[in-house]
Amino acid sequence: MTERRGDHLWRPYTQMKLAAPPLEAVATRGSRIVLADGRELIDGIASWWTAVHGYNHPHIRKAVGDQLARMPHVMFGGLTHAPAEHLAARLAGLLPGNLNHVFFTDSGSVAVEVAMKMAAQLWQNRGVRGRTRLLAFHGGYHGDTMGAMSVCDPVEGMHHRFGDYLPSQLFCALPHTPEQEAALDAVMAAHRHELAAVIVEPLVQGAGGMLMHPPETLATIARLSRCHDLPLIADEIFTGFGRTGTLFACEQASVVPDILCLSKALTGGTVALAATVATSEIFSAFWSDDPVHALMHGPTFMANPLACAAANASLDLFETEPRLDQAEAIRKRLAEGLEPLRTIEAIADVRVLGAIGAVQLRNSPDLAALKAAFVEHGVWVRPFGQIVYLTPALTITNEDLDRLIEAVCHVVSKLSG
Repeated sequence: MTERRGDHLWRPYTQMKLAAPPLEAVATRGSRIVLADGRELIDGIASWWTAVHGYNHPHIRKAVGDQLARMPHVMFGGLTHAPAEHLAARLAGLLPGNLNHVFFTDSGSVAVEVAMKMAAQLWQNRGVRGRTRLLAFHGGYHGDTMGAMSVCDPVEGMHHRFGDYLPSQLFCALPHTPEQEAALDAVMAAHRHELAAVIVEPLVQGAGGMLMHPPETLATIARLSRCHDLPLIADEIFTGFGRTGTLFACEQASVVPDILCLSKALTGGTVALAATVATSEIFSAFWSDDPVHALMHGPTFMANPLACAAANASLDLFETEPRLDQAEAIRKRLAEGLEPLRTIEAIADVRVLGAIGAVQLRNSPDLAALKAAFVEHGVWVRPFGQIVYLTPALTITNEDLDRLIEAVCHVVSKLSG
């Protein structure tokens, strides 16, 4: 085989033998991706939902540049530094209740892994054995590492083929109805002796299909978890930082989880960083004279100063610029612009929540052709399964957002032939 440019790269979620060559990006600015051939694409998904302030925001760029000149990295074992100290304090101040102990990692999947380890070790530190399983929900997605995969949807999710290899977890339907609520209650009661925690994506199951549920459903999960003395893990890796219209999705249900996972938009889409935040009650189980009670986890690039500087700058922007108002404006525009698609036979549903718009198709499309069609319309939209979705930067202009909506409407309308 003749070697081609890029042959040494193994790309994500891609059958390398069949995939068309990827587009080469050479620059980003605002809500635009600039390609090597000079074309500009309007980014409809903010680089997997991370670039909430748009690309290359000058305030974040300056903060990272200043930190680079001082100290790009230092190990966090036995050392500390101001960017991490400041960021942890700010997150504790922003989060509801007493979520005030921050453990930094470098990806969302690892943040979930740490949350799962916290939940399992919590019971061991309390002298309780056998409580190691988690209760998760159908339609959920929590990452691609082994523990995180085990709490993703075991049937419809992308990781079903690893079922024989993964830890065995319990799964229930989200409690939308009284019958589903009763079923969830019964499972919690029957398996409480072996459950370490409950894990949920608040309000939106993102990679599971942009499946949305009302705050009342989340509140029910939280209430039942409390009734059965089960810690609640909220995976806000996708929903955090304004994506659902509030800074954190849990706010809409007045729910304070025991453990909260954050990543993606934490640094404004600049540098990899994640956080697992625990309440004082969780942390107290690890605060001990016994060294064995310590949480034995420590990523090499934990609390990377560059990433912490980017995250602090991103929080500055949430404080000084109207991001939540912008999310609401996007919601209105998405709801109005996508509404006509409901009349098209090929469309099963249209869903909008905050700065998220999802169009669910009745049948599985040719995804490669669909993606190519969007590029032809000058937009970067990456449908998966039967879902075409938009999660743009909160700073996107009305003109660019309208072009995204028009492209989605045009391309999916063609599916009806």
